Amino acid sequence: MLKGILKRLGIVLFVVVGATALVFFMLHYIPGETAEVMARYIFIGNIEIDASNEDVALISQYYELDKPLIVQYVSWLSKSLQGDLGMSYKTGQPVLDEIMIRLPATIKLAVVSVLISLIIGIPLGIVAAIRQNTIVDYICSTSAAIGVSIPNFWLALILILVFSLYLNLTPVMGSGGVEHIILPSITLGTGMAAVTARLTRSSMLEVIRQDYVRTARGKGLSEKTIIVRHAMKNALIPVITIIGLEMGHLLGGTVIVETIFAWPGIGKLLIDAISQRDLPIIQGCVIFITIMYVFVNFIVDLSYSILDPRIRYER
Repeated sequence: MLKGILKRLGIVLFVVVGATALVFFMLHYIPGETAEVMARYIFIGNIEIDASNEDVALISQYYELDKPLIVQYVSWLSKSLQGDLGMSYKTGQPVLDEIMIRLPATIKLAVVSVLISLIIGIPLGIVAAIRQNTIVDYICSTSAAIGVSIPNFWLALILILVFSLYLNLTPVMGSGGVEHIILPSITLGTGMAAVTARLTRSSMLEVIRQDYVRTARGKGLSEKTIIVRHAMKNALIPVITIIGLEMGHLLGGTVIVETIFAWPGIGKLLIDAISQRDLPIIQGCVIFITIMYVFVNFIVDLSYSILDPRIRYER
């Protein structure tokens, strides 16, 4: 077990380092000189106004931007390992502080959205599997197909139009109380619930056809006991995988939904940084998203052996 965990930790480390290198070099190869952008922010305060050659040269020398990219990357990586992701060009604040300020809002939205998807998706999938090829199955499957097909941005605008503008039940945007999180979490949770329902249905159908389920029925166990105690635990292993992927995605910030609802999360921070070409913020957000995604999936891998003791990492 320990050997398997250490092996996966090594893979996680390799992915994170590879992602940092890819993001760093891609951002520094986009059109436009980094030193010029920094000079515009620092000396002028406006990215639209050109900086003088002297200002650009001063910034380039001070921040070591005149050195080869590989040297800059090694320096940035060594500082990042100490928690220093650089300073924002726009605000002058540490990048890590900017991210941590937005993180609670992103976590709150992610957790509520995933809960909504589980509350809706798992029961729908189980019912559809138990009532296969009946009207109930058709209704559940059709609902799931519709949920998968609806784009998040379209659903967000419809929810705002109906519940905020017509019915005046929820705020249009922003964060604060419970009423602010209802629409963005429903927007995200609906699509995930559809995926969860379809996966739960297919996984449950596969499990209930196994020999041990037929044996349980032959022993006279009730259908409820068979589903809850025997079938569901094994059927949820693929569902746990998709939940981990969804949670990793949401913890990285949902760019479109956070922008539409002006939700102050990491996704909104990333969009603002892109529009302002604030490279340290962009770089920090992408690396943070990568780390969160990889970490959540590592936790999901560990949960497999808990759900199914037959799964061992050494194998």
